[in-house]
Amino acid sequence: MKKFLSAIILLMGLLPSVGCNQDERPVKVDLSKKEQVNLKESPDVITYAYLPQYSHTVSYQRHHLLVEFLRRETGLNIKQIFPDTFEHHIKMVGQDKIDISYSNPFIYVKIAHRYGAQAFARIVEVYNQESFRGQIICRADNHYIKTISDCLGKSWIAVDSTSAGGYLYALGYFVEHGIQKTDFSEISFAPGPGGKQEGVVLAVHAGKYDIGTIREGTLNVVADKIDTNEIQVIARTPLYPSWVYASRAGLDTEIVKKIKTAMLKLDYNKKECKHILEAANFIRMISSDDRDFDSVKKLAATVGISLDE
Repeated sequence: MKKFLSAIILLMGLLPSVGCNQDERPVKVDLSKKEQVNLKESPDVITYAYLPQYSHTVSYQRHHLLVEFLRRETGLNIKQIFPDTFEHHIKMVGQDKIDISYSNPFIYVKIAHRYGAQAFARIVEVYNQESFRGQIICRADNHYIKTISDCLGKSWIAVDSTSAGGYLYALGYFVEHGIQKTDFSEISFAPGPGGKQEGVVLAVHAGKYDIGTIREGTLNVVADKIDTNEIQVIARTPLYPSWVYASRAGLDTEIVKKIKTAMLKLDYNKKECKHILEAANFIRMISSDDRDFDSVKKLAATVGISLDE
């Protein structure tokens, strides 16, 4: 015990000599002065973005295997990035921050019109469809809405003002059936970054809105969150061209050619490709160009939506 106490006393005696020297003056740090560190991407990175119709998690899960495949096949440094909103995606194409855009046809005709983006490939969806459509939904226990005409005077939540299956196609369908935007008590768009398709279904399911509009296939995505039998599909819109890959204006044509060649190799019947395509939720890709989307341009004009908006 005596030895222990002696050691404590010895250490206490040494403490004054530890730390700052008495002659040293403290240095004042001015935290108001900050320097912005500019983290530049490597100049060889090719950015690839999936329009955020679903959450960023779903976007990654669906496309990271595809991006890895393209990287291996082309030898290019391709990186998936995640815009927060549809409008953010559009602006990033215009700012040359998205090299390869995967989007719905309505977003494509906008970025082609505004910024000179060029379509080069389209997907073939499950069931071998080269097209897709929108759905108009309500709660299954809503006894006031059974047909399209019952939507008059009701509140409507859509995915986004630039969503194809989640807004434009449904709007065209309403107009075709004599229902104008002014005939709804309210038209709202799903809030937040990403996950807007799911958001529409969940809002309708919760009874916040009478009807919602989504792209066909979305109910499968939310099947782990709600009982989809509690959602009724009132109507389905006509079919329009499937989702499209486009390159930004000015991207090296040899880079686009390499990526397109790799994409066209993907075949659901090939064992080495099947898991990639299953994750991405389509079965193959086909060549495409701007003419494939004339019907979408015509629809936008019919419902009075400017491509400059």
